[in-house]
Amino acid sequence: MAADCPLLLSLVEEYVSGLQDSKAKETAAGVKDGHFTVLQLVEALGLSLTSSQPHTRARGVQLLSEVLQECYGGLTEREVEVLIAFYENRLKDHYVITPPVLQGLRALTKCTVLPPGSAVSMLRSLFQDVHVQSLMLAERACVYNMLINLMETREAELKGLGADFVFGFVQSMDGERDPRNLLLAFQVARNIVHRGYDLGKFTEELFEVTSCYFPIDFTPPPNDPHGITREELIQTLRDVLTGTSQFAEFLLPLIIEKLDSDVPSAKLDSLQTLTACVSQYERKDLAEFLEGLWTSLRREVFQTSSEKIESAGLAALTALTSCLSRSVLNSDSEDSLCTFLDLVLKDCKHHLCEPDLKLVWPSAKLLQAACSASSRASHIITATVMPSLVEQYNSRAQCSHRRTLLEVVQRFIQSVKSCQSSEKEESVFSAFRPALCTIVFSALTESNASLQITATSVLTSLAQQAGLLSDSDIELAVAHLTRLLLTEEDDGVSLAVVECAGALAELHPAAFITKLIPRLKAEVFAEPMDQDFNRVASEQPSHHAVRQRCLSALAAVSTQPSVVQESTPVLLEVLSSAHTGSVGFSVEEAVLACRSLQRIAEQVQDTKEAGRCFHDIIIPRLLCLALQAALQGEGSSVRRSPLLEEVVLSAMVPVISTSCSRLQPTLAAQTASRAVSLFLNGDVSFLPDNSFPSHIQLLKQQGESWSQSQMVCLLMGCVCSLPRSVEVPQMDHLLSQLEEMSCSCSHPLSYTSAAKCFAGLLNKRPQGESLDSLIQSTMKRVCRELDSVSSSVRTQAFTLMIWVAKALLLRYHPLSTALTDKLFSLLDDTDLGPMAADGFLLLMSDSADVLNRACHADVRIMYRQRFFSENSAKLVQGFNAAPQEKKPNYLKALSNIVNKLPKQVQVTELPSLLSLLLEALSCPDRGVQLSTLSCLEPVLMDPPPALIQQLEALVNRLLALTSSPDMNVRITSLRCIHAVSHFPVHEVLPFRARVLRALARPLDDRKRLVRSEAVQARGEWFLLGSPGGR
Repeated sequence: MAADCPLLLSLVEEYVSGLQDSKAKETAAGVKDGHFTVLQLVEALGLSLTSSQPHTRARGVQLLSEVLQECYGGLTEREVEVLIAFYENRLKDHYVITPPVLQGLRALTKCTVLPPGSAVSMLRSLFQDVHVQSLMLAERACVYNMLINLMETREAELKGLGADFVFGFVQSMDGERDPRNLLLAFQVARNIVHRGYDLGKFTEELFEVTSCYFPIDFTPPPNDPHGITREELIQTLRDVLTGTSQFAEFLLPLIIEKLDSDVPSAKLDSLQTLTACVSQYERKDLAEFLEGLWTSLRREVFQTSSEKIESAGLAALTALTSCLSRSVLNSDSEDSLCTFLDLVLKDCKHHLCEPDLKLVWPSAKLLQAACSASSRASHIITATVMPSLVEQYNSRAQCSHRRTLLEVVQRFIQSVKSCQSSEKEESVFSAFRPALCTIVFSALTESNASLQITATSVLTSLAQQAGLLSDSDIELAVAHLTRLLLTEEDDGVSLAVVECAGALAELHPAAFITKLIPRLKAEVFAEPMDQDFNRVASEQPSHHAVRQRCLSALAAVSTQPSVVQESTPVLLEVLSSAHTGSVGFSVEEAVLACRSLQRIAEQVQDTKEAGRCFHDIIIPRLLCLALQAALQGEGSSVRRSPLLEEVVLSAMVPVISTSCSRLQPTLAAQTASRAVSLFLNGDVSFLPDNSFPSHIQLLKQQGESWSQSQMVCLLMGCVCSLPRSVEVPQMDHLLSQLEEMSCSCSHPLSYTSAAKCFAGLLNKRPQGESLDSLIQSTMKRVCRELDSVSSSVRTQAFTLMIWVAKALLLRYHPLSTALTDKLFSLLDDTDLGPMAADGFLLLMSDSADVLNRACHADVRIMYRQRFFSENSAKLVQGFNAAPQEKKPNYLKALSNIVNKLPKQVQVTELPSLLSLLLEALSCPDRGVQLSTLSCLEPVLMDPPPALIQQLEALVNRLLALTSSPDMNVRITSLRCIHAVSHFPVHEVLPFRARVLRALARPLDDRKRLVRSEAVQARGEWFLLGSPGGR
């Protein structure tokens, strides 16, 4: 039949005799298209396959194999059977024919129609007729891939071979050295041990042929195209060695041996392998090696200088103890867990009695690692260790020893917590509760700050043990914490006490509601006693510090809604008293109260109850107090309310915005409606104190008075932080009023807040003609004011423009380009040029109170990179065209843009802007100098050729900045000089003498941080060109 197909005969002839490899693809295409079959191809190859020349036969087989690699999916079972028989016979032929035969067999192993028994037949022929390790790399890979393919599709047949399959694989793999093939061989071995193949009497042989590579010591060559990594080889081999408990008797002695190595990587690999293998083992597999394993683990933790090895050793000990804990005890079997823990306790317990020696911590870590393995292990260890630790604490007088013992106790408590199976399980420390509480409360009464800090940590850990502390213990703990809050002046102790109170309040809110909050409230509202000279004026700051700690503690304990309902009225009362003057609260204390409310809004559990509290009480109360202060500010009262201060109002904004951003949709919509009605219509019906005059107009400045208009910042907090799904009522009217206010008001806080509120609403407004027309009308008004040099509201118009530009830039609105182009043009403006340069910083920075993701703003990813790529060329062109006196504006704008880009973008983009950045280093503005240096520093680590070409200018400017009046500029310039020393030696060596002379002056700088940087930089430059240096 093949004789009737001249095309096929021609292709065969050209491939075999003409050595045209491309004909294989044409032949495969003919088979795929149905012009001829594979069996017709075999017939056409008849003369080639029966040739007396081995190389001719090899070419014939090669053509068949290459076609099969393309067409194996279309073969019938009968064709596969014939081909397998042919290839098996060819394995007995000349060795030059073996490689193409293996390629053909590999293709056939991918067939889904392999006849029954063919997999076994192929492997018997392969193992019998081929010595795999005498083959080239690619052919060996063929063999491993054949095994992997057959294990995926014909597993039952291969298992039928029994141990013969394992023996054949061991012979094939023995002596393999190439990492690519090792990865394949390890995959075969992993399948054998994980899928239940019969290892028979070849268990040790399979272990030996794989374990000879342990631990892996392989470093891939640079730019390795194959992508084989050391970690990949390690993990695949570890899967083999740890895959079956039958390897235990061979693997555990090997691990003990390798742990004696001096190579850190070998130790680490051995410890990690031990951790992995014991999860598969049982007690009987470990029993005879426990003592040797413990000796090795103890040595690694006691003597190691590597944290990684120590951590791996502790993890291995935990896994080992966990394995022993899982064993089911028989009546006649030895309790291996007790035996093993006896070894651990014997070697470690006595070190805990020596808190001044260095072995106390390694011993404690080992015991804690074992303790965390299981509940049973924790009972055994704590029963032995805890009485000794308590006794040692009580017998020691030195605070440092007591602190060490307390830290050890805390570690034990934390380790036991990690192994508890459920919160209902009784704590292993229940028996030691009285003693532990006694030593903790005793430590809290000490005068040593570090001991008190440690005691608060232990108290937190004890409270987190479910059911361990009784109600009386909690009340006593609250009493101690309250005392420390009110009397302890050490900042570290105060911080630790506040953190401890927060952790305990989350678990036991009732005690804090009844005990702590009333006591803190009494202290906050207590006036300093200065009459009768009982207290001198110098004690006033101390009372302020107590108030500050109390306000922080009120926020820290307020995580549960029940606590929030008790603590927030206290904070609101502080603001009310500050406003009325009934208690002498300073502006700073009013700000602290607002920050505490903000922290509560951020951390309180997101429940309907908490949302109601903020919606019904806190937000209306804050608006009411601010409105009362605003109205009072217009009266003739001599006393000025602290709530009129900008810093207090600015502190109120995040309280409102944070709480509004977390409200449920229904409450959020109600809040929006209330706020808009208040500011547009003067509707005060929802405020708690309803005695306000009618016709309040908060969005209009009343003559020279700004006390009401500045409240617009609170409106911003309400409406700009709501989810985008919440519809703000009277939106068009509101935007119109905000635009008017931002362009006409003379008070900076008022017009800036109005502009921010306008921008925040604009950012969330749906796309469409309505939005576009609003933007265009706003742009027209803004440009009209900006273009009029005589306009009295140019600053206000600029402020509105920059915030609208940011709102549109964040959402990639196409009209943002017109506004940013206008901003570029203002860099040449005599009056607004410096403001325009600073405006680029606002565009590129994250805003804290509006237009951020926390406020649900529409912020697209990588908007900074997009802005830079679209506008960097405009900036360069503007700089080149600008008159000399306007160039600093462009340099400042460039510095502000580049400094906010991600470091990866800076490194790739800065070479094109290098000349401008070097100019910026000469700019007199110190802010520009610092931001430019910060941009250059990462680039200097891997300098582009363009930078090396301008080395003269760079070094001169950097050396000049080492004498800057600004400390941060001096420090950063010295770091840059340090980085330049790592440039190619032949490039920087000519500057060595000049740099060393210039760096002599910073060595005597009045600031220690500057001197430190100068020493490091000068040392590197001094070593340039010196013997032993670079």
